[in-house]
Amino acid sequence: MSDSPTVAVLGAGGLIGSAVAEDLARHGWPLKALARRFTAAQRAALGEAALETPFARLPAGDLARLLAGADVVVNCVGVLQDSPRGRTVDAHERFVATLVAALKAQAKPALLVHLSIPGAPADDHTAFSRTKRAAERLIEGSGLPYVVLRPGFVIAPAAYGGGALIRALAALPLRVDGGLGARPFAIVAADDLCATVRRAAELWAAGWPGGGMVWETMAPQTPSVADVVEAFRARFGGPDARATAPGWLLRTAALAGDAAALLGWSPPVRSTALAELRRGVAGDPAGWITATGIRPAPLGEALARLPATVQEAWFGRLYLTKPALVAGLAAFWIASGAIALGPGYQAAADLLATHGAPSVWAGALVRTTALADIAIGAAIAFQRTCRGGLVAGLTLTAGYLIAATILAPSLWADPLGPLVKTAPLVLAMLAALAILRER
Repeated sequence: MSDSPTVAVLGAGGLIGSAVAEDLARHGWPLKALARRFTAAQRAALGEAALETPFARLPAGDLARLLAGADVVVNCVGVLQDSPRGRTVDAHERFVATLVAALKAQAKPALLVHLSIPGAPADDHTAFSRTKRAAERLIEGSGLPYVVLRPGFVIAPAAYGGGALIRALAALPLRVDGGLGARPFAIVAADDLCATVRRAAELWAAGWPGGGMVWETMAPQTPSVADVVEAFRARFGGPDARATAPGWLLRTAALAGDAAALLGWSPPVRSTALAELRRGVAGDPAGWITATGIRPAPLGEALARLPATVQEAWFGRLYLTKPALVAGLAAFWIASGAIALGPGYQAAADLLATHGAPSVWAGALVRTTALADIAIGAAIAFQRTCRGGLVAGLTLTAGYLIAATILAPSLWADPLGPLVKTAPLVLAMLAALAILRER
């Protein structure tokens, strides 16, 4: 579509941003897709349109140069909760202020399409919702032409964040507890959200009516959280719900998620996510439907667009296994090293000396390997170093097995199986490596 306006998508590596960017690419629109980092699959889908850059940290002048030539700018940047990966005030308020300044500096006006959140400002009790709403106010007072999109829960083929959590809940034989399960949870199909961006760009190219618009992009029917989980369960063949998950279980999971976020992970179950679920997702899509002519898919139709394949079943079951696997491996390596430095030190040194290690080296060797174990466990615990920690763990385990086979081959016949039992550890680390990627 060479006569279509050029669209720049900011945050094109995220769930919504990648869906929008790839949809525009499939329809042949001129595109600039900006992200801090793309997956290999995203780069292949977007081709030359993909631009990896830390755009959210750029000053307004540099950002303006990146966006030069774009007729429509779609802002999909968002941070759920403060963590080492980013802060809500930086991603929402400060970046939007920079973006507004960059667009005002353009030689020709561009339409800003901004992804926000549904709900009433009175319900904004989290830093996420307050900064999202502050970003809306910045845009509304900017004098720029804009469309603020307030989407419901986005049902997309990709499983990340909330979409991954709902799939995981649907794979458990548990119902959501009554208080949370009854909250409104309006949805929107990713296809309809992508069509909305294209429609906004078409309206801009045809002559924008002026000013700004706020579109609550969600299906008119408003299911509950429990309805959505059960619909996912039915679509992907999850187990029958035989009990109700107690409220304390989700609260505990949210606290664990907060702790994991401090280590660089992005768990979907965090205090902010739970608070936003309890607030609910609802709105009035009438203005959006009238302005665009889009007839949004209801829950059943949106789910019918997703393939119900074995990989979906595997993902749902493995998703909640992953944090337990990573945490268990980190704890194992740290505990192994701590025990060797503490109550097990003398026994380990004596064992090495008994099987031929010079006594003067035995203690130093025990301390060195124990510290290596602790370092591997710490590396596995942090998201940025987890892959390296797992690879180091596999390497060190192989070294232990080779050394033990040379120095003490009789250990293979030990009835307690100290060497044989390393096989499950190796398999667990290989499994963790296989499911480590978050998107």
